Amino acid sequence: MKKIVFALMILLFNQVSAQEKIIVWPKGQMPNSKGLQLKTEEKEGRIVQLKETELFAFLPPKEERKQMAVIVIPGGGYYKLTYDLGGFQIAKWFNTLGISAFVLNYRLPTSPDLKQKEIAPLQDIQAAIKYIRKNAAQYGISPDQVGVIGTSAGGHLAATVSNISTDYTELKGDWEGISTIPDFAILVSPVIDLGEFAHLGSRNSLLGENASPEKINEYSMQNRVTEKTPPTILFHAQNDRTVPITNSILYYQAMTKNKVKGAMFIFPEGEHKIGINNKSELTDNWKTLCSDWLKTLNSK
Repeated sequence: MKKIVFALMILLFNQVSAQEKIIVWPKGQMPNSKGLQLKTEEKEGRIVQLKETELFAFLPPKEERKQMAVIVIPGGGYYKLTYDLGGFQIAKWFNTLGISAFVLNYRLPTSPDLKQKEIAPLQDIQAAIKYIRKNAAQYGISPDQVGVIGTSAGGHLAATVSNISTDYTELKGDWEGISTIPDFAILVSPVIDLGEFAHLGSRNSLLGENASPEKINEYSMQNRVTEKTPPTILFHAQNDRTVPITNSILYYQAMTKNKVKGAMFIFPEGEHKIGINNKSELTDNWKTLCSDWLKTLNSK
């Protein structure tokens, strides 16, 4: 029976593809750029340099589409983007729940085009949230049910946009009144702390190898949680040797202190590989737990 269900899921996944590629920034309005003409470059199935910020829309059939939407933020240590494994495949899974998904390929802080490296990913996710909310009617979704899901360093970016309310997009006119804070967040094996429990690759890519204690503290997201942080659910594996579980624990403790609605699940196995396909059936339950939790957020 399990084999039949798995085969049907594979068939369904193969039928769903990105239906639209969206260039996030209006022409000539991408901030924090030196104006270099870059080319998108890939190595071993990972994007290591991006020409321009882009969203890929994955939409379920209109008859099955709910009002909820999610922006999928791939990981990769802030020096590459796991856009397929940590992006497209997750988006396709959300479609099976009737949830529209948008995969964000954001500018990496290692890009030579940036004037201020650490704010570029934040600018891109903020602009993506604004774009989806502004065009919600076009996609048959609600502008008040737009969340984010991030894995690994993508989890750090999801936490960052959840807590930093300053609008760095520099977009003017009718863009200005659109909030950049997501309505909910899903953090999978997230990088949170950039100090004692940091994933050094992520910290060095985002802040540089000689980051000051003040900058490390500023970008350690457990320090930025407030009562305005959106509802958040966290998933982590106890045997994750890449990003220690302490990252999720610190964030959840801050959520509890500030009375932020949410949940945290730590699995005994899973390493730094929690995703659509998991070795352990127990770890694979993160998808069911996530789906059930989303139903509590007034999804339709």
